[in-house]
Amino acid sequence: MANQPNNETRRRSKKGHSTPPKKKSRVGSILLKVFIGLFFVGCVAFLSGIGLFWYYAKDAPALDDSKLESANSIQFFAANGELFQDYGSEKREVISPTEIPKQLEDAIVSVEDKRFYKHIGVDPIRIVGSAVSNLLNGGKQGGSTLTQQLIKLSFFSTSSEDQNLKRKAQEAVLAVELEQEKSKQEILTYYINKVYMSNGVYGMETAAETFYGKTLSELSLAQTALVAGLPNAPNYYDPYVNKDAAKSRRDTVLMTMLDNDKISKQEYDEAIATPIDDGLQEIKKENDDWAIYDNYLTEVLKEVEEKKGKDIYKEGIDIYTNIDLDAQKRLYDIVNSDQYVQYPDDNMQVAATLIEADSGKVAAQIGRRNVEEGTMFGENLAVNTRRDFGSTVKPITDYAPAIEYLNYSTAKTVVDAPYNYKGTNIAVNNWDNQYMGAMSIRQALVLSRNTTAVKTFEEVGPENVSKFLEGLDIHYDPIASANAISSNSDKQEGTKYGISSLKMAAAYAAFANGGTYHKPQYVNKIVYQDGTEDADSFRSEGKRAMKETTAYMITDILKGVITSGTGTNAAIPGLYQAGKTGTSNYTDDELAKIGYNVNSPSPDSNFVGYTPTYSMAVWTGYTDKLEPVTSESSMVASEVYKALMQFVSSSIANEDWQMPDGLVRIGNELYLEGYYDMPVESSYSEPAQEPSSSESSASSESSTKESSVEESSSSESSSSSSESETTPEEEPEESSEQPSQPSSSEEQPPPSSSENTSQPDPPATSTTED
Repeated sequence: MANQPNNETRRRSKKGHSTPPKKKSRVGSILLKVFIGLFFVGCVAFLSGIGLFWYYAKDAPALDDSKLESANSIQFFAANGELFQDYGSEKREVISPTEIPKQLEDAIVSVEDKRFYKHIGVDPIRIVGSAVSNLLNGGKQGGSTLTQQLIKLSFFSTSSEDQNLKRKAQEAVLAVELEQEKSKQEILTYYINKVYMSNGVYGMETAAETFYGKTLSELSLAQTALVAGLPNAPNYYDPYVNKDAAKSRRDTVLMTMLDNDKISKQEYDEAIATPIDDGLQEIKKENDDWAIYDNYLTEVLKEVEEKKGKDIYKEGIDIYTNIDLDAQKRLYDIVNSDQYVQYPDDNMQVAATLIEADSGKVAAQIGRRNVEEGTMFGENLAVNTRRDFGSTVKPITDYAPAIEYLNYSTAKTVVDAPYNYKGTNIAVNNWDNQYMGAMSIRQALVLSRNTTAVKTFEEVGPENVSKFLEGLDIHYDPIASANAISSNSDKQEGTKYGISSLKMAAAYAAFANGGTYHKPQYVNKIVYQDGTEDADSFRSEGKRAMKETTAYMITDILKGVITSGTGTNAAIPGLYQAGKTGTSNYTDDELAKIGYNVNSPSPDSNFVGYTPTYSMAVWTGYTDKLEPVTSESSMVASEVYKALMQFVSSSIANEDWQMPDGLVRIGNELYLEGYYDMPVESSYSEPAQEPSSSESSASSESSTKESSVEESSSSESSSSSSESETTPEEEPEESSEQPSQPSSSEEQPPPSSSENTSQPDPPATSTTED
């Protein structure tokens, strides 16, 4: 009995023996269920993925040999739908599968797809390897085979936004199909003949002959490696532009060839020691018409790259531009011949932009004249913001903001008298070193007086001026009182700061259309190889930049610049138009280098004008700033404007601007309803704008606008012609070397004229310009 366990002991023993197996059983059951569940979910996900893959793949386009063989050139269409340039197709050399040099084959396969001869079009090993590499290194290594790259180039868009699951599925299916229909050598040949190689060259054989004057079989190992590596990023690895990047890519190709036992160590060492420009020859452009469109197409490609990514050269796309072919050809002839305008010499440069006022579409543009033959994508001075547009800034920087924010009338009195820049003892000079006393802002702008412009700028205040200019996509950092009469900017990075022909044409277009700013647009839409198109990315809806009344009042004043002011040289009989002249000035040091015997020298001479349909801005000057525009050539800018504006306006309705609600005309002056300043007395009577077939008279407008303000018989404003013996169109203009606006309202000494100062130099000569 002593050896028998009691009941409690038996219970403990039983409990201790039986409980653990039950716990293990439950855990095992749970794990089994989780495994089964995950397996089921995995199967469902796998089958769903397969189903989705085939759902997407079923819509893949059919294989087409013509697309595999065609050059991926970029076709440019004009606004009227006419094909006018085919970038990359005018010279294209192709090879057959039996003509592929072994050295080139080894180079391409080594760097692009070393398992090319083992996969079936897609390579799971490559895909997994790329995924792991990207995960570990944070890179973006692609998993596409050469076959997939060829499919993408031939049938799809290469834009990053289009690289979705549907597109990837279709690429994979077509790649497998292609591998079943074509041999590896045929696929490699398609690739060699199709890829973009930079400089408008498509195909490796074409590149060999264009870059080296040799066939592919005649290239050295170093040259072959460069050619084989270019398609990865043709423009970045361009040996003519980015020598260091090109060498790095070439050496990468050579390293992969060495790793794949395609070349020896000695061959590798000799090849990487070869200069990257070894054997490169000057590229000759065979398309004689390209020069007509070069500057315009430079901006077209920039716009597409900016909005759609940087792969546009790799695929064949159609770009529908806003170019007016007739206007572009006429502008090219105006600038590059003496048939329409007499130029002082071959070195004078011209930058001109024509914009449709109601849409922002760039109809024509020239950025240089007498460009060297064969130049492609040369410098476009029409988008260059480093030169000064002088007094053409006065409407947008001074008087329009004053009307917009201070409710000025065109009769608002300003005083042309001796004046110093605010916070300095530096004088603001007029072009003639004379002062005309009290006058209206109409008269001040028509005669382009500097003191009144600076006073108006400072009255509006730099903050409001900046706000107004930003509505026109014009920026200064910082803005200064000198910008009242000059577009010089301390910051001139890229095209953001300062003013160019393009920016001025777009800004004045807002005056022309009643106050709406449209960002300039070179492109209307693009169409990809698969037929899809994108127009939304290139559409400009426009934004309100100023009141309609402001735009009309400035236009009403600027009509007078052409009929009786500094821009009479631009007058076109019968055409309703408005505009403004502008030149810049030299410093004393610059004048000393030029010589004081030059007649009215100026670095820049400009004209900006517009009709209700078009806005056009013209800059003239020399690449070397110290080569001056003189009084003998100061009217070239307005003559270029006149020649083209007369041409493009000949086939459109000639209609005057209609005065908007909210304005009252009293005599010759315009007032905002509710805001009346008494006009300044003047004996000057401005000539009326020459009438057209669709005349809209000021008297009929004023008769419909009742006002309780007593009309002044002397409300018309201008200047007496006896103020100067210089005729209006010969007047020089403002200095571009004025001091910056002080950062505080306290009195400050004049800024230093040191080149290292952030402020412009004080006026250089006693004759500050128009």
